[in-house]
Amino acid sequence: MEPSLARYIWTHTRKQQLWIVMIVLLSMIPYFMSFDLPKLIVNGPIQGGGFEQPGATQPFMKLHYDIPFIGDVQFFDGFQLGREATLFALSMVFLLLVVVNGLFKLYINTYKGRLGERMLRRIRFELVDRVLRFPPFYFKRVKSAEVATMVKDEVEPLGGFIGDAFIQPVLLGGQALTAMLFIMVQNFWLGMIAAVIVGIQIILIPRMRRRLIVLSRERQLTARALSGRVGEIVDGIGAVHIHDTSNYERADIAARLGRIFKIRYDLYQWKFMVKFLNNFLAQITPFLFYMIGGYLVIQGRLDVGQLVAVISAYKDLPGPMKELIDWDQARQDVQVKYQQVVEQFTVDGLIPPQIEALTIEDPGPMTKPISAVSLSMTDDGGAMLLDRVSLQVKPGETLALVSSATGGAEALAEALARLNRPENGRVVSGTDDLLELPEAVTGRRMSYASSDVFLFHASLRENLLYGLKHAPLTPVTYDGSAAVQRRWDVDEASRSGNPDFDIRSDWIDYASAGATGPQDLFEAVRRVLDAVLLSRDILDLGLRSSVDGTRHTELAGRIVELRAALRSRLEQEGLSGLVVPFEPGAYNKEATIGENLLFGAAAGPKLADRALAANPYFASVLRQASLDRTLYEMGLEIAEQAIELFADLPPDHPFFQQLAFMTPEEIPAYETLLQRLKNRPYEAVSESDRAMIVTLSFAYIEPRHRFGLLTEELMGKIVAARNRFYENLPPELQDAIERYDPAKYIAAATVMDNVLFGRVGNNHPDAPERIRSIVYDILDKLGLYNEVLDVGLDFNVGSGGRRLTGGQRQKLDVARALLKRPDFLILNRPLSALDQRMQEQVLRNVLEEARRDDHSPAIVWVVTNPAMGMMFDRVAVFDAGQLVEDGTHETLLAGNGIFKELLS
Repeated sequence: MEPSLARYIWTHTRKQQLWIVMIVLLSMIPYFMSFDLPKLIVNGPIQGGGFEQPGATQPFMKLHYDIPFIGDVQFFDGFQLGREATLFALSMVFLLLVVVNGLFKLYINTYKGRLGERMLRRIRFELVDRVLRFPPFYFKRVKSAEVATMVKDEVEPLGGFIGDAFIQPVLLGGQALTAMLFIMVQNFWLGMIAAVIVGIQIILIPRMRRRLIVLSRERQLTARALSGRVGEIVDGIGAVHIHDTSNYERADIAARLGRIFKIRYDLYQWKFMVKFLNNFLAQITPFLFYMIGGYLVIQGRLDVGQLVAVISAYKDLPGPMKELIDWDQARQDVQVKYQQVVEQFTVDGLIPPQIEALTIEDPGPMTKPISAVSLSMTDDGGAMLLDRVSLQVKPGETLALVSSATGGAEALAEALARLNRPENGRVVSGTDDLLELPEAVTGRRMSYASSDVFLFHASLRENLLYGLKHAPLTPVTYDGSAAVQRRWDVDEASRSGNPDFDIRSDWIDYASAGATGPQDLFEAVRRVLDAVLLSRDILDLGLRSSVDGTRHTELAGRIVELRAALRSRLEQEGLSGLVVPFEPGAYNKEATIGENLLFGAAAGPKLADRALAANPYFASVLRQASLDRTLYEMGLEIAEQAIELFADLPPDHPFFQQLAFMTPEEIPAYETLLQRLKNRPYEAVSESDRAMIVTLSFAYIEPRHRFGLLTEELMGKIVAARNRFYENLPPELQDAIERYDPAKYIAAATVMDNVLFGRVGNNHPDAPERIRSIVYDILDKLGLYNEVLDVGLDFNVGSGGRRLTGGQRQKLDVARALLKRPDFLILNRPLSALDQRMQEQVLRNVLEEARRDDHSPAIVWVVTNPAMGMMFDRVAVFDAGQLVEDGTHETLLAGNGIFKELLS
């Protein structure tokens, strides 16, 4: 990267800088004229200069110039105006100059602001572009939070300065010189006073501000380190809780914040001391002007108009001077920031841009074998991982890599996937060095999956299809305002040095997945999900999700058919008691009291969870039904019994799984609340305390909790209150709830809740599993299996995929690698989170799926169990970083080498 910020700015904005400098210089003409007008107004019409005689006039807008060798030449005689007319005319000219100067400033500031934002966009893009070109091993040494902070925050000040880099000194310097020149013209001595004070400011203030730059650098480094440390805490929060190191982390953060506080405090002290001195020097000049200028006016050596003009001109001088000094400090400060960024983003072994160049065309299959030639690999500490290993993988061949504890098979897999650079030797495709092949080839014709999986904060579908998004393959047609916006986006991207790739285009390479387009892509997705045994997991996620009925119209339209099919199947198998359906005029004993009161699904936060008890309308319904006191007393009873039963148990006790209305962390709060409410009458309890107690009763289910609190009379009152609730439902709550209707799809409820339209009985321990199995079968028979699977693919996996289990993440990674049907599939212990039986099943499925449609990729699999080698054409065994055995499973088994030892 260019080390000099000024040279970087000039290189990319030369034409724009020259244009705006020309505008700035042009703006100096009306700026100078605005200084001279106050003198003309005061000395002319106000004091009567030239209007001594009654009816006297003066020419206005007279144009004449003294041309060398010619003399005075008049171009326009002007208008003869009286004293009052001249005052109004000059005042209007002054107003015009104010408007003109304001318009110049508006244009200049807008232009330089846009210029700065374009350059900030360029810098940020270049930094991210360099991150994408960093060698993979570099990411083991840096913290992602620090890199993100530099891209987001540390270059932010550069954007504000870039627009000012050349324009600001010209603008401010021009304004200051214009004011100084005007003062000199009016009176030499007053001009000298202003020049001396300005000279002191220019020399002294920047020297004092150098300390500010040092402190700013320290602040930036410590803040960046803090960001990285916080990122580590977030990433390692599990280790923090496991090892009880949260207080150590608090101490570390407190120490870092203390260091930052001290730096910032010193920075503020020094900053305001400099500001005090600068303001003092700026204010002492008017004092001298009033004293010396006033003396000169009394002596008759300076007229009042000139003094007023001088003071008016100087009023505009401190501003530009202060801003010019600030600009110089900002220049030094951003140069330091820029140099730090350059240092962090200057890396040896940066991937050349042509390796990652966009390629629309399919590069064609890799038909040559991949070979490791005298390959040596080391880790960051210099320890040898592979020592002069040579190995060839032919197209279509399946190869199992078996490794002892000190083997090296994993390092070979990473080298084949270009994740690590060799210390010596190389990996070649035919005769081509693999590191020199474009990513358009290796990224499309090779795949890699390992046990260390990273998923993006997006849906399952987006993570699964991520390996197919190589280039914008389908152009998008824009009409009307969208077309105008697209042209503007392309133009701005070009001016900012960004590519104009259309993110709204279809980037998915359907042919790579064996599909012809979006219409049959799902079939390819379904196959790979079945192969890695992930379909059922995603189907479960789909059943637990709520969906938009307008998008999944078939599912919403056939929900009644699904309900009927489930009821019929349960009756046929004699399992009708597994599900208690919702009935409009009856109480559902397997549902909570809150669910029975609402008899609907909350579509927003207004009536969800604990907000229900605090809702004024709902509280009024309970009062009218005489349920408010009853549910309050029930809540007190629940709280007392729960605390008596669970208060002394550890938070991780399995009994808490049955405690739906109170978490272990809430028990102390309810203990305190009960003490406060003891012997207090209902009327004296505050609304918030009532709501907190009543909430407990809303979560009560008699067959599950068995406190004996639910009577037939109470159930009847609850059903009556439900009807009253819907009779006068206020307009603001109409969209907050969807009432249960056996003939309708409830969009606010999950798919499973829609299918059940009831609650699973608590008297059957295995009921949820049996219900799920039956629902799976019904979905398949009715042709809705894929529809629900599609719903599950919309599930957001969370940050880093943490909403999925470790096994699910690994299976998804294998599915992503398999989906693009590569020529070389490299799998580095990809399923270590699964048990041995499931690993073997997935392995068989992957080997079978990879050979569909006459496509036979080479598969290199680092296996966790040597016995899995029997499924491969060839087995390579590594020990102590060397290839010690290579052959078929049968030949290695027949020998007496290390492979046989590893099997035993």
